Amino acid sequence: MINVLVVDDDAMVAELNRVYVGQVPGFHCIGTASTLQQAKEMIVHGEPAVDLVLLDIYLQHENGLDLLPELREAKQPVEVIIISSAADAATIKTSLHYGVVDYLIKPFQFPRFEEALTNWRQKKSLMDNHLYYQQAEVDQLIHGNPPTSNDNKRLPKGLTPQTLRTLCQWIDAHPGSEFSTDELAAEVNISRVSCRKYLIWLAQINILFTSIHYGATGRPVYRYRLQPEYHSLLRQYCQ
Repeated sequence: MINVLVVDDDAMVAELNRVYVGQVPGFHCIGTASTLQQAKEMIVHGEPAVDLVLLDIYLQHENGLDLLPELREAKQPVEVIIISSAADAATIKTSLHYGVVDYLIKPFQFPRFEEALTNWRQKKSLMDNHLYYQQAEVDQLIHGNPPTSNDNKRLPKGLTPQTLRTLCQWIDAHPGSEFSTDELAAEVNISRVSCRKYLIWLAQINILFTSIHYGATGRPVYRYRLQPEYHSLLRQYCQ
């Protein structure tokens, strides 16, 4: 299990990221910190040990970037993914200079969050299980696996063209509608678990936009809607 620390002074955002972490297999959020001092104490003295930090930059009276050189100087075996609304070149260059493994600009959708964590887990596994490397393995560590032109057409394991066609035909017939997993599952008569897998994949390839709605109690509800600029791509899956 990979232990994750969320550093964000916005309690709602911190809770959302904590929930997101819990939805990615193999990851566990061990806590949240609202200040850099709290973060450093949890990283240095906390149990269990922190493997990955999800770090905001715009903290109250603090700059999250200040944590990066301290971690490197202390030789802490911790990796960092930046999650911030900061999109200026200087901030991103500084983050990359200190070796952050990914950079997510707020707002983002869950599939991009999931991609950041799973890609880093794959690299971590590759680094942990080798004493020496072939060139191809080094290339994978540095560059990752570049997508091919057919990636959007290749369905992940467990998804079928028939069910995808059914879902896409309903979405194509209701292009202005916003819907939840439960609502769409009921409309096309498939299980909620199965429906969610297809919606996550459609969001990953940008056909659907995901928004998060908070109720008075319980978990947030994820709602989806078609991105008009990708309507033609959706129709390819309706055939």
